[in-house]
Amino acid sequence: MKFTKQQWQWIFYDWANSGYGILVVTAVLPVYFKAVAQQSGVSSADSTAYWGYANSFGTLVVSLLAPLLGALADYPNAKRRWLNTFTWPAIILTLGLALVPTQHWQWLLVLFILSIIGYSGGNLFYDSFLTDVADNHQMDLVSSTGYGMGYLGGVIAFIVFLAAQLTNGFGGLLDSYGIGKFSFVIAAVWWVIFGWPLLRHGQQQYSVAAVDNPLKDSFRRLAQTFRHIRQYRQISWFLIAYFFYIDGVDTIFTMATSIGKDMGVNTTMLMLVLLVVQLIAFPFSLFYGWYARRTSNRTALLTGIVVYLFICLYALRLKTMIDFWFLAILIGTSQGGIQALSRSYFGQLVPKESSSEFFGFYNILGKFSAILGPVIVGVVTQRTGKSTIGAASLGILFLAGLVIFLLLPRLSRKGVNAGD
Repeated sequence: MKFTKQQWQWIFYDWANSGYGILVVTAVLPVYFKAVAQQSGVSSADSTAYWGYANSFGTLVVSLLAPLLGALADYPNAKRRWLNTFTWPAIILTLGLALVPTQHWQWLLVLFILSIIGYSGGNLFYDSFLTDVADNHQMDLVSSTGYGMGYLGGVIAFIVFLAAQLTNGFGGLLDSYGIGKFSFVIAAVWWVIFGWPLLRHGQQQYSVAAVDNPLKDSFRRLAQTFRHIRQYRQISWFLIAYFFYIDGVDTIFTMATSIGKDMGVNTTMLMLVLLVVQLIAFPFSLFYGWYARRTSNRTALLTGIVVYLFICLYALRLKTMIDFWFLAILIGTSQGGIQALSRSYFGQLVPKESSSEFFGFYNILGKFSAILGPVIVGVVTQRTGKSTIGAASLGILFLAGLVIFLLLPRLSRKGVNAGD
């Protein structure tokens, strides 16, 4: 399939903000913040807690606002405006992280919270743009390519950071704190360069009718959306299935380093594993898009859920580094595919003129789903004393998602109608 210019613009936005995802959220800022905080006398336990609180608060704000923001973005020519409204402050704040003096750890948290609100809010509008750039027949491949390019973009941005890290700040030009600040500059510049085409030229094809008071009308439409979700039974049941299995996907990724530490894997090796998982996720995200096109979105999604169910079962025999690498590679094969096809499956279900509104609920479920899985892992691990059994217990989430998804009717390329 040959992508249009508009589709490439959409795909490269995933590439653009992936630098922020890996450098700020995942790999560098958490370590940098702990070093800065501990230098100021904050204990290791407290700095970890503060970082967790910051992540939770930023995520909670976006989750609670998502349905309203989605409804506001469905008016004519509003989607790109809202994408810019959230993205540009996030980019500026990311750059601002590099300007915070190393003794002011509190400001690092404040800027991070505000930037992740912009990042997560922007992703809501970006996801909903999928219905504008691709029809139902194209959606799986376009969505999967977006995820794949996002992983590749994140890897390249991460490698630029590693070049600074491994050369001791380019031969001493940067100290250890300077290397961390350099990574934030990379993330911001990466975002601007590759996100600019969609931010400048993104075209919204579908919208609800224009009104004099969009805010008031959005609240009215939100009340109707709750009724819409009940009327669209397939949307409702898919969101329930999605809640379970995506919780498992997110928890496995976020708990993998803890499990690795329990096995005695050192930090350098864990960073290498993270890099390899990202590299593997790139071609396999594209593969899932091709696989869905050759079979169906439903078949490809079911395959991804089954792979994750196997990962949980295999965790019971996790003993050696070979076992750990095997599971990491398996995660890389299906992580991007299951996320991409979930997005495109939902995009094919929802009414196109209200896509942002419905993606607001998709977004809030995706965020809140990250609560149940870590609790299950924590409780089972404490009861058994083995984190591998805790990881295996996540199988119940994938099993629940699998059963519910199997009960959903097949999705035609034209989507569904109310009441289907």
